Amino acid sequence: MKNMKKWLSLSLAGAMLMGVLAGCGGGTSSTPAPAETGTTETTGEPAAVEQVLKYGTDTWPAGFDPHTISAIAATRVFNQVYETLIDFNPDMTFKGVLAESWEIPDDVTYIFHIRQGVKFHNGREMTAEDVVYSFQRVLGQTEYGDIGALGSSSSYYGGIASIEANDDYTVTITLSEPNAAFMANLTSSYGAIVCKEVVEANDGSLSAIDTMCGTGPFMYKESVVDNYITLVKNPDYWEEGAPKLDGITYYLLADESARLAALRTGDINLCSLSALNLSEVEGDESIKVLSYQSNNYTYLGFNLSNEALQDVRVRQAMSMAIDRQAIIDYVYNGEATVSTFVAPAMGHWVWDAPTESPLYTQDIEGAKALMEEAGYSDSNRLTIKMAAGLMDSIRDTAVVLQQQLKEIYIDVEITNLESGEYVDVWGKMNTPEAGYDAMCGQNGSGTDPNRAVSFFFSTTGGANVWGYSNAEVDELCAQGVATTDEAERESAYIEAQKIIIDESPNLFFASPMEYFFVSSGVEGFEPFAANANNFRTTYIAE
Repeated sequence: MKNMKKWLSLSLAGAMLMGVLAGCGGGTSSTPAPAETGTTETTGEPAAVEQVLKYGTDTWPAGFDPHTISAIAATRVFNQVYETLIDFNPDMTFKGVLAESWEIPDDVTYIFHIRQGVKFHNGREMTAEDVVYSFQRVLGQTEYGDIGALGSSSSYYGGIASIEANDDYTVTITLSEPNAAFMANLTSSYGAIVCKEVVEANDGSLSAIDTMCGTGPFMYKESVVDNYITLVKNPDYWEEGAPKLDGITYYLLADESARLAALRTGDINLCSLSALNLSEVEGDESIKVLSYQSNNYTYLGFNLSNEALQDVRVRQAMSMAIDRQAIIDYVYNGEATVSTFVAPAMGHWVWDAPTESPLYTQDIEGAKALMEEAGYSDSNRLTIKMAAGLMDSIRDTAVVLQQQLKEIYIDVEITNLESGEYVDVWGKMNTPEAGYDAMCGQNGSGTDPNRAVSFFFSTTGGANVWGYSNAEVDELCAQGVATTDEAERESAYIEAQKIIIDESPNLFFASPMEYFFVSSGVEGFEPFAANANNFRTTYIAE
């Protein structure tokens, strides 16, 4: 199976490389690729080589609004443009970004001192009023109302009772009740600080690529849809010495083999690839591999408006039918860990379902018995329409699930969706209008169990698109976020995990290692789980 998969990938590489790289900037003949450096017309002397990082990306972003879009293909671009008040250091301590410092005088009050002299990409200075406006936008308190912001739920920023600018450079946020995850939540792009006049000039929307206007180290320059996106250095960036790069150009290369081929020829100098490619670059001194354990996981989510899937026996049977190690071996070449929705990288917050839950041990006969109790058999099979996204790992996982579920009277019809359609369907997955009974995808556990549990599975969670609701889970999530006692939080979230795994509104499979394949000349790039695309100190050695 692995050899066949490798053969198919290689056979696609040539076509992808010719059709995409040869056409970079050539989606239409009138739009050239980003210009390469050359010689000056006045002296004929070689021009200075620009420090432009060429990034091979697998998917075209579905939108560019940091408050409403969470897809990886989008965040890897707009997180270079927008910034938040605070962020994580590699050791998971907090560091100031747009907030230079902060105070927490009590368990519901947060006072942030805003960095002075920071400018938006349109040249205007950012002030405390922009921070207030950005959170008001997320919470639906501007003239545009509810924009569908993903941070608006009670598990993120919905617990903000008030936010006010004390002066031009001081903001006070008061919560309605204690929220132990609030500081971690502020590191999310859902809390990005946006420019009010740009929002207003675009009727409240920031989805279009040319509306990106933040305070980040890079700013939008140009793009050709389904081809490339170019960001250039922000000349007024507040952090001294950053960025070192003059720009980043993202080239769309959907096929992994095409990205690897482009890396070898120098058409790109960085990309993310699966573990299947590790052996391909072994001994190649022109390419280095940077790895880290992600906090991502693959899942199969159920549309609970489907009557058949409302039967917990069907969902439990599907979980019991899955050989998760087979998914890891096929999809990730063994370079992943069996996971729930709280990824193993989260340490003590994790309930060890792979050893403690019977639903994580493949048991075909037990699964068939549950299906038979629910009324299914070889003469009365269940058909499920499954949506899958563009990422190779998601599509490959869907194929394995299709094969394994055949054994328990379930036939799966897979549809591979383009990114925009995938996001649209995801938002409707608790309604018949979605058009699908299940969705295969990838999520991130985040950096706090509140995101991993409450954001996805509490009744009011901002990413609970499945229609799942359990009052006991809601109460446990409320307990977990209301206390700063770590032992109490751990107990609440682990108990919630046990209930969710047993009721199986989603099935969970694997948390992969993540790999960046990088040209040897790229220096100063050190990805980690909480910030895998930080290029502030990256440069290209001559």
